[in-house]
Amino acid sequence: MSYCKKIFYLSLYKYTVKRFFSSSATEFRGVRVRFAPSPTGHLHLGGLRTALYNYLFAKLHGGKFILRIEDTDQTRLVPDAVEKLENDLKWVGIIPDESPLKGGPYGPYKQSERLSLYRIQVKFILNMGAAYHCFCSDRRLDLLRREALRSRQIPRYDNRCRHLSESEVKEKLEEGKPSCIRFKLSSDEQTFDDAVYGRISYNIALNEGDPVIMKTDGFPTYHFANVVDDHLMNISHVLRGVEWQISTTKHIMLYRAFGWKPPIYAHLPLILNPDGSKLSKRQGDIRVENFRNEGIFPEALLNYVVDAGGGFSKDTERKSSKIYSTPELAQQFDLKAIKPSSCHLSPDRLTEFNSYALERKLQDEKEILKLTENVKTLVTRTFQSRMESENLQLQDKYIVSVLNWSKNRITTLNDLVKDELAFLWTVPSHQNDVMICFYVSDVLQDIKVQLSTQQGTEFTKDHLKIILKDFSIKTQFPFNRLMKLLRHAVSGLKEGPGVAEMMEILGQTSTLSRLDRAITFLKTVKTKQ
Repeated sequence: MSYCKKIFYLSLYKYTVKRFFSSSATEFRGVRVRFAPSPTGHLHLGGLRTALYNYLFAKLHGGKFILRIEDTDQTRLVPDAVEKLENDLKWVGIIPDESPLKGGPYGPYKQSERLSLYRIQVKFILNMGAAYHCFCSDRRLDLLRREALRSRQIPRYDNRCRHLSESEVKEKLEEGKPSCIRFKLSSDEQTFDDAVYGRISYNIALNEGDPVIMKTDGFPTYHFANVVDDHLMNISHVLRGVEWQISTTKHIMLYRAFGWKPPIYAHLPLILNPDGSKLSKRQGDIRVENFRNEGIFPEALLNYVVDAGGGFSKDTERKSSKIYSTPELAQQFDLKAIKPSSCHLSPDRLTEFNSYALERKLQDEKEILKLTENVKTLVTRTFQSRMESENLQLQDKYIVSVLNWSKNRITTLNDLVKDELAFLWTVPSHQNDVMICFYVSDVLQDIKVQLSTQQGTEFTKDHLKIILKDFSIKTQFPFNRLMKLLRHAVSGLKEGPGVAEMMEILGQTSTLSRLDRAITFLKTVKTKQ
């Protein structure tokens, strides 16, 4: 293509773009970052880390955090994935300033709704001679791949159609032959500065043929749409996983072909499993949804990711028994503090953070109300089959006392409905009881009478221990046997918290009621003998 023709197309392109994007949205306004997942599955820890670090970086610099959906691969779409993704982000407190659901001045925010924009851009670089039509069939491409593998070489396109003349291309297009668009890679080594890894140099043409940027179905590939969208949305910084670092030189070539200035790149190191293996989307246990269902608090999950990923100016302080809110994390975030080496997850830290989160919530009245409602829902759902036969203890005051009592015993709210703590909500069933012998009903009756005479303020763990010890001495009923009997009567457990502690948390009324049930059961069984 002649120089004059290129100048003409460049001027026409700039005029078209200026008219097409005439709104104030094209003006650069400080830090703008994006999280751009594909709606092909669930949000997992790796994606959450990328979203979180972009969000924190934006908040630290008073910028904007954008959620963009890269759904150009229509064959891999998962129904409702976008809504689930936004819900997961909302749950952890990462709220986009612009997104498909929220909208914004740079929309649409789904790539499948931006096809007209990509056609304008691809037409420009075609006219500039930086890209070309490729008519190679799938069969030919497959043969190239097989031959490369047979020869133990890296499979790559041989750039055959790059050398077609204008007349040959025109003829094939007029014949209606399907074609994709490929971008002409430069053969020289490309260099860029990575904000985490430093100076990076790579000659991508040594390992790849010219990449497809527009598929035969009219949809752009990831690399092309990614560059176009980042530019048109005025993205200033790209924080993404290190697996994309090798593609960055390709992206920079596209920027240069358009005459655009690329953003600042910062690639985040891999997060590895405790055994050193890579995180995989197939791991069900690293989905955000899974953590949510297991009773992990959002703040705990964010601190867990941060603890593994680094990037904070006060990392040494973060090793203490403390949990940070999202605003606090944003104030500490430091891109320069991210180490390029891979980092490992420490599952024990997650349970620690969740305990810290619970303790922090119990110091906030609004959070206490939320916790109370969550516990009610959890208990009701777990023991739904028993609601018709008994009244579950779900009074607000009681739930709060249980939370304060159990905060050092549990790591998630789900622990409150496990077998060892189910006694907090339901009364024990003695239908198949072999532990309580017939002749101890009188012992239970006597201890019940003594407990009923205590004032409410005296129904404390320390005072109850004294009463139970004195009762054992006066009646000469072995203390260990008495404890087993009472524990079983009030909780149905063979092992568990101390008896006096159980009685205190259940309260006087509930404790006496449970003793009554056990006594009645024993008398009934004895009568039948």
